[in-house]
Amino acid sequence: MRDSPLTVFLIFLRLGLTSFGGPVAHLGYFRTEFVERRQWLAESAYADLVALCQLLPGPASSQVGIALGLTRAGYAGGFAAWLGFTAPSALALILFGLFVAHRDAALAGGWLHGLKVVAVAVVAQALWGMARSLTPDAKRAAVALLAACIAVALPNAFGQIGVILAGGVAGLLFLKAAPLSLEKLPASNISRRAGVAAIMLCLALLVALPLLAETSGRYVAELFDVFFRVGALVFGGGHVVLPLLQAEVVPRGWVSNQLFMAGYGAAQAVPGPLFTFAAYLGSVSSRTPNGWLGGLLAVAAIFLPSFLLVCGALPFLEALRQHAGARRALTGINAAVVGLLLAAFYNPVWTGAILKPADFCLAALAFFLLLVWKWPSWLVVVLTALAAAVI
Repeated sequence: MRDSPLTVFLIFLRLGLTSFGGPVAHLGYFRTEFVERRQWLAESAYADLVALCQLLPGPASSQVGIALGLTRAGYAGGFAAWLGFTAPSALALILFGLFVAHRDAALAGGWLHGLKVVAVAVVAQALWGMARSLTPDAKRAAVALLAACIAVALPNAFGQIGVILAGGVAGLLFLKAAPLSLEKLPASNISRRAGVAAIMLCLALLVALPLLAETSGRYVAELFDVFFRVGALVFGGGHVVLPLLQAEVVPRGWVSNQLFMAGYGAAQAVPGPLFTFAAYLGSVSSRTPNGWLGGLLAVAAIFLPSFLLVCGALPFLEALRQHAGARRALTGINAAVVGLLLAAFYNPVWTGAILKPADFCLAALAFFLLLVWKWPSWLVVVLTALAAAVI
């Protein structure tokens, strides 16, 4: 059964306005909407689609949405699903960026330092969860540790790409593949030829954009390269992308650490995918274009790999998910990404926030509230910022 792109857009727009709580919560909202309420696909098929999107780099919940849109209304449906789910948070964060862009000096109070401290807890929670699921044994933990050391030693784009490739090779040679369900997935509405073209375009851009940015010296090329590369290499999505973006934009001088952390706090309070934080960063950049144009360019760049990878993977998922070698390589890549996050957690997240014993205590308390008591992240962000302002 097919739906119109407008129908798909309106369904996902409502989800984009109401889906608070991060990527795991988003997938729960999707399950309620599309498995229980609308019965677009069976429970087992939805579970397989989620698992497979989590193996791709980029925001898993957005990719599931794109895939659902593709299966219901073709390419236009995939775009409509992404636009509906993404637009509310992207527009809200651009508006927030326009508000704070010229108020940098006013952002230097204690509450801002509280946002830095709570970032330690949020990233630590993401790192803990990823490490438990993606590096549960000694071999995968070793891959992650080696990846972290390489990422700290080579903190640049080519170092990240090298770590990902090395993780894939290590997985192929030394790791075991996890078993996957044999349930059928919905028809993709994409030909294998189009899928190959999408994958080749993604790989070509991943190689060409850093070269273009380096040779041209133009900010637009550099901006598109940074956000495209982050979107193409970050596995796990959500909070994982935030420290990696911080490591990219703050040292370049595009965004001050004060403005970054202000946006970090705002990103916790809006619905929809956390990858829309790119819209805020593009809008507050010290380089031009910024404002509305910079925000839209950044959010387009960071989500473009997800479009290409989902379009490229869907026609081949049934074959790939049953290929042991491909699953072993993905296992190694996932372990390497844990290492990348560990490196980013050390610098700049920890080094920029934990300056005194009180900071450590606040971060530890926030981590406890998130991990053990399961408090919502926006509430922990607010309380930690207020606590830091009065300490």
